[in-house]
Amino acid sequence: MLVGMEVEDEEQLQQQESSYMDDFNRNCTLSSKQRLYGFAICLSAGITCTLLSMLVFFHPVKFGITFSLGNLLALGCTAFLIGPKRQVTMMLDPVRIYATAIYIASIIIALFCAVYVRNKLLTLLAIVLEFGALIWYSASYIPFARAMVSKLMLAYFDTEF
Repeated sequence: MLVGMEVEDEEQLQQQESSYMDDFNRNCTLSSKQRLYGFAICLSAGITCTLLSMLVFFHPVKFGITFSLGNLLALGCTAFLIGPKRQVTMMLDPVRIYATAIYIASIIIALFCAVYVRNKLLTLLAIVLEFGALIWYSASYIPFARAMVSKLMLAYFDTEF
C-alpha cells in the first residue's frame, strides 16, 4: 500500500507541474485561420524589424535592439502554428538544447553589447555570433542539415587557409 501511495504522490506532483503549461495551452486555443494570421503577422514583424535594423546599423543601441527583437519575433512566430507548449518542448529537446541555449545567449549578449557597452565593434561581433547561432539553431530542425553546414564550413576554411 505504501508503494502505491508513493506512485500516486509522484503522479500528482508531475500533474501539478505540467498543469501550468497545459492550462496555458488550453487558454491559447485559436482556429486554424487565426493561427495562420498570427504566424504571418509575427513573421512579417520579425523580418521587418530585422531589415529595419540595417538602416540604423551605425547606432549600436537601435541596431542591437531591433535586430534582436526581429529574431525573437521570428522565433516566436512558430508558436502560433504548433502551440507554445510544443514549441518549448521542441526547443528543449536534447538534440537542439545546446543550439537553443547558444542562440538565446547570443541574443542576450547582443543586447548587452548594444545597450550597456555601446561599442559598435562588439555589437557587430555579437550580431555575427547571433546570426551564426540562428543558422545553427534553424539547421537543428532539418535532418542532416547541421552535418552539411559543418562540412561546408570545413571545406570553405580548408581551401581559404
